[in-house]
Order: sequence, then structure tokens, then C-alpha cells
Amino acid sequence: MRGVQAALPAYAIEVGTEPLDRPMRNSVGGWAFLADGQEWPECFCGERMALFFQFDIPFQVEHFGGDHLLVFHCRAHNDAAEPQLSGGRLVPRYWDAPQPPYPRPFWRVLLQRHAVLPAAEAEPSVRAVPLMLQPFTDTPEAEGPGAGFFKVGGTPSWAQDPEYYTCACGADLVYVCQVPEGMEFAVHPGLPEQPYSVGADTYNLFLANEVYLLACPAHCDPAAVWPVNQN
Repeated sequence: MRGVQAALPAYAIEVGTEPLDRPMRNSVGGWAFLADGQEWPECFCGERMALFFQFDIPFQVEHFGGDHLLVFHCRAHNDAAEPQLSGGRLVPRYWDAPQPPYPRPFWRVLLQRHAVLPAAEAEPSVRAVPLMLQPFTDTPEAEGPGAGFFKVGGTPSWAQDPEYYTCACGADLVYVCQVPEGMEFAVHPGLPEQPYSVGADTYNLFLANEVYLLACPAHCDPAAVWPVNQN
């Protein structure tokens, strides 16, 4: 029918409630599955970043099917991401570029193609629970938004105007995953509070903004992912 765009493969991401006691590839927190030689990310402040979530991207999702996505964020620094551009593209190594007033980003998003073994120890801050991916039909009207919940694939439900970026390598970034506004990640008791977090026992990503992960389809680097923030 005219005015309706075709549905793109999409998966709702459901957060479980039972605590994990063993490695699982699809999880909030838990044991990070990193490729050989990939170190656990650290913030510019020297603090080890917290693993917020990870999952295997279903093979039906174009460009990134079969990749393992991991999202890390510093507990001590909580702010919005601001793109740094040069010549119409994101600057070289934008995943390490300064984020004024900070000397480097306080997050790291990785797409790992050879993440086989879990880390020896679990993420110490964020409570480990499983994630379940359920296929659904994401069929927005032309020019309209997709579903606004935690999902991979489909169409982003832009809270503001759509944002498009070109990777430093020349490839146009492609939407891969969406985290809804206000999503909370439970943490273990007794941990320091996250600045600007909405709760003493939870952490947020990027000031709890809506987050749209745009990644390089050329896979020029495992960290070639830009987190768009909107509200």
C-alpha cells in the first residue's frame, strides 16, 4: 500500500528478573563476551566501565546479524553524547575522540564478530539478569517512527528529528538498536550513586535519554558505533 514502508526485521528485547549465576551471551550485566585481545574498556577517569548489557544480534538484522553487541558506560560520569564532526563526517576514531569538557568518551559500544569466551568474572556493579529477544513486526507509516521500546533492528522511534552520520571511513552509519528513555539498570547494594541518576539503586545510560545506536556497516572498527541521545 502506498505510504507504508516495508517492515524491517525487528526484535523486542525483554529483561528477565531471575539473577544470573553463570555466563549468558544475552544479558544485562553479567560476564562480558569479548573477542581475543579486546580489553575491558576503561573511562578516561581510570575507572573500569560498567557493562550495562550485551546480546547476540539475530542473523536476520541486516549488516550486523551474528555480531555480539556490548554497551559499557562509566558509573562516575553520566552525560549526553555530542558528535564531533570534520568535513561532514565523524572525526577519525570518534569512539576515542574528546567529548568536551571531557578528554575522551565515558562510554564504549562494541560490535564483536569473534566473541567466543566469557570474561572470568562478572560485571561487579550492574545486577546480572537475562535478556530475551522476541521477533515482532515493526511497520511504521512512511516518515513515521517505529516502536519505542528496547529493541534491535526495525525502525528507530526518533523522539526528535532523525539524525544521520557518516563514519570517518566514509560509510553511512546504520541504525541497529534502541534503548528507551528512562530505562533503569539495577545495581548491587552499597555502590556509589551515579551522578544524575534517577535512583540510588539504579544506573542510567546517557542521563536516561532515549539512545539510538548507529553503527558502521563496514565494520571498520569494533568500536565504530555512535550513540545518538534524544528526549
